[in-house]
Order: sequence, then structure tokens, then C-alpha cells
Amino acid sequence: MGLRPAKCYKKLERPYTRQSRRKPRRSYVKGVPDPKIHKFEMGDAEKDFSMKAFLVSNNGVQVRHNALEAARVTANKYLDKTIGKENYFLKILVYPHHVLRENTIATGAGADRFQTGMRKAFGKPIGTAARVRPGQNLMLIRIDKSKQKIAKEALRRASAKFPTSCSIVYKKK
Repeated sequence: MGLRPAKCYKKLERPYTRQSRRKPRRSYVKGVPDPKIHKFEMGDAEKDFSMKAFLVSNNGVQVRHNALEAARVTANKYLDKTIGKENYFLKILVYPHHVLRENTIATGAGADRFQTGMRKAFGKPIGTAARVRPGQNLMLIRIDKSKQKIAKEALRRASAKFPTSCSIVYKKK
């Protein structure tokens, strides 16, 4: 079964942080899959760059972990091809904490005999998402001022992977 579209999960809902009553510090969310994104920083972290470019969310949404990974790969590949690994620093600023659940529906011949519909529909964990507020920074690129257009294009390409419209903000160091 493929992924459901982003419109199924982008609405901000109550965060899934279910706790047991006997041991308040122990969560009993079972079987949460690992997020697809593992590297949050790419490029040269030690070099001192003259400009910062941020990708800023315009709306409050949930961004799935696979969308974060797709945006990271897109921006990193473009920056790496055009200016090389030592001429930029890219960082993902949000982390997918929220657990997404899905109540799967049985399909096929005879599925109506064992399908219970929405009765006790809690759902199985299928992934994670980052909860993003309006105006929150999603990605950061540190770069020299002469390469500002390259950073803008990398962030524009990455913004196409998110389920909301984004804007690009520059700050001088």
C-alpha cells in the first residue's frame, strides 16, 4: 500500500503524547517507525559565512518525515552540484516528533465479513511528523553573499516538497 497524500496529515491536530497513569514519565506508544531523515546538517559547519538564508513556513501544518527528507536531498544535491560541499552549510531546523496513525481498511473479496469499520478505530503508527507553526524556520543555509542566488534557488526547490507555501528570508551575519 502506498502513502496517503499529504492533505490527510497536514492539518494540525492534538499532538500524540499518550502517557500511562501509573508511571507518568513512561510513554506507551508502541512500534513507532524511525524517521526517514537521519542527517540534519550538511556541508561545512566550521567555516564562517557572511549570510544566512531561512526557509520560513507561511501556515501552521504538520510536515511528514519523508517530506523533510525529500527537501533535504533536493537542496543538498543542488548546492553540492553548483558550489561544492565546502562552500555552504545546510541545516534542517525541525524534528518529526508527532506520531501519525492510520486505521487501515480491509479490501478484497470477503473483506466485509471481518471488517469492523470505525469501531474502536485507534490506528497503527505509520510514521512521524514535525508540527510547524506559522512563521517558523524550517531550513537554514549559511553561505557567502556572492552566492545568494544559489541559496535562493536551493530553498525554492526544497519548498516544493512541503505541504504549505514557504517564503525565503535573508539575514546578514
